[in-house]
Amino acid sequence: MGQRDRAGSAGGAWMALRGLLEAVPGREWPNGASPGNAARAVPAAVDIQPACLGLYCGRTVLAVNGSVETYGDCGVCPRGQRTDDNKICRECLGSPDRYDWLYLGFMAMLPLVLHWFFIEWYSGKKSSSALLQHLTALLECSAAAVVTLLLSDPVGSLHIRSCRVKKLSDWYTMLYNPSPDYITTVHCTHEAVYPLYTIVFIYYAFCLVLMMLLRPLLVKKIACGLGRSDRFKSIYAALYFFPILTVLQAVGGGLLYYAFPYIILVLSLVTLAVYLSASEVEFFKDLLVRKKRLVVLFSHWLLHAYGIISISKLDKLEQDLPLLALVPAPALFYLMTAKYTEPSRILSEGGNGH
Repeated sequence: MGQRDRAGSAGGAWMALRGLLEAVPGREWPNGASPGNAARAVPAAVDIQPACLGLYCGRTVLAVNGSVETYGDCGVCPRGQRTDDNKICRECLGSPDRYDWLYLGFMAMLPLVLHWFFIEWYSGKKSSSALLQHLTALLECSAAAVVTLLLSDPVGSLHIRSCRVKKLSDWYTMLYNPSPDYITTVHCTHEAVYPLYTIVFIYYAFCLVLMMLLRPLLVKKIACGLGRSDRFKSIYAALYFFPILTVLQAVGGGLLYYAFPYIILVLSLVTLAVYLSASEVEFFKDLLVRKKRLVVLFSHWLLHAYGIISISKLDKLEQDLPLLALVPAPALFYLMTAKYTEPSRILSEGGNGH
């Protein structure tokens, strides 16, 4: 009985609402689809284009007739394009912002710093060829950077066009290929951060080629103070670290893009502390004993400044420029506290019971 009463009350309410809607003056229902014959109403056919699945799949513009565009099937966007909000592949016409250039500068500095490190490591204390090898490495990396920019789109110009980086997944589009039926995969992998990903590989390739063309001849003529097996060790080291840098960019390019300012600061602080400790520098006058120590100190200060600028991006000069005053702070702190942490002093005080 209770179910019949509820069904009857629901049916009565629906009939009453139907009567009110039909009684509305001037109300016209399309195709005769009034509440009384809603079951007989047939909606008009609408031509709906299938949705483009996947985060980075898009439709390529095949033709443009005035304001009307003709699109192709959903798939991968051509090189130099990425999808917009409507899943249409659009050509990237923007330029890298300041942070993008700082990232490219960081990736360009890595092989140069490694070259300098291994040249210094294997050159020997009595070798007079280290400086010339340092300059040659700088020339190789600089020439490789210029050639890479000239060959990038637009060709022949030091300016490049790029796509804007929006999020971390832009660097790893191969992880977002959709599978509509869980069997067939629609491959939409493309460089959404064009050209920040591939331009680094091109730069490393030119660095390697220029090094193989210039450095062996130079080392063979000027590295007379080294043994036959030692003079080419800095070149052999480069043949190891270039593949490592390539894999690092291929796998962790997106992570490096967001973390490189902090990597610069941490590594520059650690390496500066290690160098000052290994050189037994405890006072400021110890830095003046050898010019090489001042060169290393100023080089680390430049890295400190580069890291601070990369973090702040210099969006507000009046607030960000004073942060550069912190550049010499780590070295000053080390010089002020080194005498208190000298191992022999700590051991002697421990032996005396202090």
